[in-house]
Amino acid sequence: MKVYGAIVDNETRCTHYRTEKDIIAIKFKCCNRYYPCYKCHEEDADHTIERWPKEQFDELAILCGSCQTELTINEYMQTDSCPHCQATFNERCAAHYPIYFE
Repeated sequence: MKVYGAIVDNETRCTHYRTEKDIIAIKFKCCNRYYPCYKCHEEDADHTIERWPKEQFDELAILCGSCQTELTINEYMQTDSCPHCQATFNERCAAHYPIYFE
């Protein structure tokens, strides 16, 4: 799976967010491309972010950087770790949900 942006390692950490738990990438609705964060999207894309509507939260749009498994938005929002490899996600990412999701 191709991930765009200022990636610093093979678990999708970027120059903006690179703690041990920063291991997810988000498929942006507007361009159907995975980025580690909104800042990477802003730096790379030539358009504004389009948020995922609630009725599409069953779409595969989250990539676990640890095991490369795609999760639905609902799966991601209901857990703090990957259901496939149990890698822990950064719980502080929830503060950015309004940027990505309606």
